[in-house]
Amino acid sequence: MISRILLESEFSVETRPLSRQAPEIPAQADFALLHFHQSQLADVPDGATLLVNPLQPLSLSAGRRPSQLLVVRLNPALLLETATRLKLHRDGSHLLFRHPLTPLTDDARLRRTLETLSAELQSTETGWRDVIRSLIQQLAVYLLRTHINVQRSDEIELSRVGMVDRRLRRALEFMHDNCGRELSLAEIAAAAYLSEFHFARLFKKITGTTPHGYLASLRIERARRLLAETDLSIVEIGAQVGYASQSHFTKVFRTATGLTPRAFRQAIPNRNTSAHN
Repeated sequence: MISRILLESEFSVETRPLSRQAPEIPAQADFALLHFHQSQLADVPDGATLLVNPLQPLSLSAGRRPSQLLVVRLNPALLLETATRLKLHRDGSHLLFRHPLTPLTDDARLRRTLETLSAELQSTETGWRDVIRSLIQQLAVYLLRTHINVQRSDEIELSRVGMVDRRLRRALEFMHDNCGRELSLAEIAAAAYLSEFHFARLFKKITGTTPHGYLASLRIERARRLLAETDLSIVEIGAQVGYASQSHFTKVFRTATGLTPRAFRQAIPNRNTSAHN
């Protein structure tokens, strides 16, 4: 399978191999669906799909050979807008997958939709973007019908960085705004008006990752967008997201995405990559 990537404001779709090394999917603000066309992982069979909630990190067992993977990421705003339109969402409630990180093997409709998304991205025939956008809308409705709970919560709110715990909102927004520079734990904790100790413990409890682990995922996401949407060189993009060394940036990016920055950029259909280094 050739690596292909489509990034839009409300979603992204990408097909790529998953490294045979024990992979980790860092916590991020989006809902994610990981569909394994061919899985070499001990705990995930062929054709299975994993659903991942926002701010939920994922560790997978090592495989014998690289697995072929489709990753669909949905901005919480897309699902919230769809839920509101369907009269499923109300103020003070939030959305979560019902059975996150449990391999889904018996949902034939979900599997067909994801495999059609993958096929459209791979073929890039006339109108492929429109087909994918339509499929994403259908997918959002189907997930809300069958795989997402609308839950009442006084602690979860929708902010400009996604659905977040109220206690972490200021800190998360601070990290989003300043992810291009080195941030100390003290700076981040101060944004949440908490001591370093209590903030680090709360952050780990809620997100399953450390503040600096989440900050690293923000930098990778910013880099993905810059690679897709600008003509900046890889050196310039690395510097903008806090990596002065291109080799270090490339290593971190490849660990997080399975691709080097150059390969990532080349995987975006209809983009001229000859001038980018």
